[in-house]
Amino acid sequence: MASGIIEGKPQAPSRLPSGTSPNAVVRHATVDEGSDGQRLDNFLLRELKGVPKTHVYRVIRAGEVRVNKGRAQADTRLNVGDVVRIPPVRLPERAADNAPAAPPREFPVLFEDEHLLVIDKPAGVAVHGGSGVSFGVIEQLRRARPQAKFLELVHRLDKETSGVLVLAKKRSALTHLQDQFRGRSTGKTYAALVWGDWPERLKVIDVALHKYLDADGERRVRQVTTSHDPAAEQAKRSITLVKVAQRLGWASLLDVTIKTGRTHQIRVHLAEAGHPIVGDPKYGDFAKNRDLARGPKRFERMFLHAHRLVFAHPVTGPEVVCEAPWPVECRALLTPAL
Repeated sequence: MASGIIEGKPQAPSRLPSGTSPNAVVRHATVDEGSDGQRLDNFLLRELKGVPKTHVYRVIRAGEVRVNKGRAQADTRLNVGDVVRIPPVRLPERAADNAPAAPPREFPVLFEDEHLLVIDKPAGVAVHGGSGVSFGVIEQLRRARPQAKFLELVHRLDKETSGVLVLAKKRSALTHLQDQFRGRSTGKTYAALVWGDWPERLKVIDVALHKYLDADGERRVRQVTTSHDPAAEQAKRSITLVKVAQRLGWASLLDVTIKTGRTHQIRVHLAEAGHPIVGDPKYGDFAKNRDLARGPKRFERMFLHAHRLVFAHPVTGPEVVCEAPWPVECRALLTPAL
């Protein structure tokens, strides 16, 4: 995060709805390495936590935000050493008071240097707050590491999914790694346990996916298999590679590699193939999941684990291989099979 230097002369705060308290001083923040290359609007949203996004854009348009004493646009890219004038604003006290603070928490570290942090995310923990979740991995790590100037998620995992999760400790690392993910040059392998006997011939699933909100406002994903589908133009090509690792009779253990990283991609592709992931609460076999949760092993999570991730180090270049060990509850479910 950029360092802020307080200017002594108070000014009238920009207007916000009543019932708010003023922070009536101009700040000048010097851009450090962690914010190098960041857009001005994103920089301000981080600096002005709690201020509505619409208000941030309004003060930019009004010319109240300056970069090196000159007017700037929301999409202006910042460089190390730039000085950003941040106008006085009012912070909504009620929203801040009601929001529960994220408890500081560290997670098992798989790899770490000055550029990257790779952790083993447990199932049941969201990667970030939002959509009814007060906080997630990123908020907890920032609380646990207050000295960190920059810490951002490189990619996402579903709340129900465990395993390898990459975070960037510098903006340059973030942009380089995100380019690798977009360019499909990373190797992601998941362990998935699905109901039934997976067909040996089905090794590649290349079916487009479309995100939508259901009647309850819940995010869902479905396959689009024909150009006549109304969502055909919005659907995105999605490629999943499947290899059977072990046949258990009642279920199949799969090694799943994804060439595209779409929302709920593995979960939907496997479910639509007739073999939903064991324990999947959204696309799974709810009756079987319930029986398994009530059975002797009381398995109460989704069996999808981001086991292995391979990528090129964004600064030094060599290949980085990160592997997350199997969660205890997953291993126990397969005992004595494993």
